[in-house]
Amino acid sequence: MTFQQFLLILRARWLIGLAVLLVVVATTLAVSLVLPKQYESAVSVLIDVKSPDPILGVTLPGLVTPGYMATQVDIVTSDRVAQRVVRMLGFEKSPQAVEQWREATEGKGSIEAYFADLLKKKLDVKPSRESNVLAISFTGQDPKFSAAVANAFAQAYIDTNLELKIEPAKQYASWFAGQSKSLRDGLEKAQTRLSEFQKETGIVNTDERLDIESARLAELSSQLTAIQAQRSDSSSRQAQVAQSQIETLPEVQQNSLIIGLKSELARGEARLSETSQRFGRNHPEYQRAQGEVDSLRSKLDAEMKKVASTLGTSNRVNVQREAEIKASLASQKNRVLELKKQRDDLAVLQREVESAQRAYDAVAQRVTQTSLESQTTQTNIVVLTPAVEPVDPSSPKLLLNTLVAVFLGTLLAVGTVLLLELLDQRVRGDDDLQQLLGVPVLGLISTVKFGKGAKRARAAAA
Repeated sequence: MTFQQFLLILRARWLIGLAVLLVVVATTLAVSLVLPKQYESAVSVLIDVKSPDPILGVTLPGLVTPGYMATQVDIVTSDRVAQRVVRMLGFEKSPQAVEQWREATEGKGSIEAYFADLLKKKLDVKPSRESNVLAISFTGQDPKFSAAVANAFAQAYIDTNLELKIEPAKQYASWFAGQSKSLRDGLEKAQTRLSEFQKETGIVNTDERLDIESARLAELSSQLTAIQAQRSDSSSRQAQVAQSQIETLPEVQQNSLIIGLKSELARGEARLSETSQRFGRNHPEYQRAQGEVDSLRSKLDAEMKKVASTLGTSNRVNVQREAEIKASLASQKNRVLELKKQRDDLAVLQREVESAQRAYDAVAQRVTQTSLESQTTQTNIVVLTPAVEPVDPSSPKLLLNTLVAVFLGTLLAVGTVLLLELLDQRVRGDDDLQQLLGVPVLGLISTVKFGKGAKRARAAAA
């Protein structure tokens, strides 16, 4: 079919096409006028995802994820929010609403779930493409009811979002409170063990006491070294005494009394030698001189023996002192070792207390934080623009419906004309003749317009 043939078909059946168009447009207008008017009311809510949490003081990473806004849309359209709206608007207290629910469901199910499904069907939630604003719109026959439902959905969404934040915080707070009690009991037990150990051992400051005992141990070691040197020296001198080498002892050689006796003895022996040259051994002068020499020699021997006995006593004292210092040193070593062991045990107990204290402090901090979170009434969602009663209905839109009806009616009219032409084909031009007869058209005769007389003559001839 050529375009010329198409135009000829439309020209031949234009009345039918016009009638179809008028029917479609008229029907659309009638339906648009008969349908009840619908009013759409919208509320805008702002979701703040960049401000830090007022309790934690940090920006939560989950708020800036790509799927966050989609999650918020799902929350708004959830049954939980819709049923909260039903409770907020008091559907269950309305006799008409209760009667409608009973007629529709025969009293089965929940009235909140029934009206929640109805409200969700007329609810539309759209997030802004490049912002954090949600548009919540509701369409209804009553403009006041539409605005009330839209505002109720916004408030229910805010309350539900707050509940979703508070409920886990309450659970965490309860759990952390139990853990805090257990850790506090553990801390008290650790502190009790530490106090009892300090009371038993008498340790208050382990480092100070250990330093004192270590200094005593070092002092005893020094004393032992010194007394061992003294005992070795006294033992060697006592050995000299045993070997009859008393005169070589420094104590003997340095003793003033012995030195004096030796001098007198030397003078007495000199006098005795002189007397022996002048007198015989039986002479009284010789006897007297001999007696003086013997007396001095006896005094000298006695004094040297006294010094020797002093050395023996000194050696015994040194040996005794060495044994005492060794015993004291061994006892001090044991005391230092025991103190180190006690210090290690005390350090273990102190670390247990510190560890229990850190764990308790961390859990106590979380208890305080989760308790604050469970009691918060703040959320990151705020109503930006509340819904108001719409003045003009959102549907039916008479002008838009008319334009759509004209467009669709035109298509339907053209389709109807083509369908009729297909069922009853006629010759509309030379192209049709050529297609039907299969021969070329030799010429065309122009259309002759007859007057009224000619029409009557044609009619009579017929």
